[in-house]
Amino acid sequence: MHHISVEPPAFFHRGPSPLSRLALLGLFSVVLLFADTRFRYLENVRQVVAVALYPFQRAVLLPGEAVAYVADYFLSKRRLADENVRLKEALVEQAPAVKAAALLEVENVRLKALLETARRYPGAAVAVEVLYTGRDPFTQKLFVNKGVDAGVRAGDAVIDELGVVGQVTRSYPMMAEVTLVTERDHAVPIKIERNGIRSVLFGNGTGRSPELRFTAPTADIKVGDQLLTSGIDGTYPPGLAVAEVVDIDRDTGQMFARIACRPLAGIDRSQFLLVLGREAALPARPEELADTEASKKGRRGRR
Repeated sequence: MHHISVEPPAFFHRGPSPLSRLALLGLFSVVLLFADTRFRYLENVRQVVAVALYPFQRAVLLPGEAVAYVADYFLSKRRLADENVRLKEALVEQAPAVKAAALLEVENVRLKALLETARRYPGAAVAVEVLYTGRDPFTQKLFVNKGVDAGVRAGDAVIDELGVVGQVTRSYPMMAEVTLVTERDHAVPIKIERNGIRSVLFGNGTGRSPELRFTAPTADIKVGDQLLTSGIDGTYPPGLAVAEVVDIDRDTGQMFARIACRPLAGIDRSQFLLVLGREAALPARPEELADTEASKKGRRGRR
């Protein structure tokens, strides 16, 4: 005869109440915390678990870090592109200022040199500014901003800080016309700085170098010689730089050599010039001669 168990299933077995279990587990946790804090029993266990779990932590964090890295890469690239655009715009905006500063520096150097030149001719130099060049491309002329009202007269010499530029050929009330030394057949009496040989420099017109004409092939002139004004014409003061010899052709088949020169002054680039009156070109009148002539006139008047 089979024995039939009458005990209830394990599912219906009653154990400690949930509250008792909670209290027991809470007490057990407090004991573990106290023991770990006081005696640090679980430190080694914690380290072993941390090492074992680190690969899993990295595997879980890797997708998020990869997404963050890619996003940061494109953001940085975008920022660099924007900054590059801003720097280019700033460079374009500052470029005119930088160029203007360089031009001002060069202009200041020229003005200082021009001022030093003007001090050599006290009372005889008038500073002028170039307004524009002549309309005819086949003439070498320019116009300055001062004329008769400022004491600028036809025939006055015009120079810059480097040398002779030309000569005033017409003077108007508020402006004047200047003919450059490169104008065709414009003559400037010169002397060679090295040996004092006198000659005349003639302009050859647009696109051609001035030259020394009527010079014998045997004349002691070399490439590189500096030409200065001789002062014998009463227009240009003596000793002003005019040109430099750049080419000599002695075998021309004619009586004279062909000697090409390069003007030393800023013929086509100087903005500020000096106009030198005749007082700068002509020597001062001797006082004794002036007194003698005055006494002679007085005696004539008494007779």
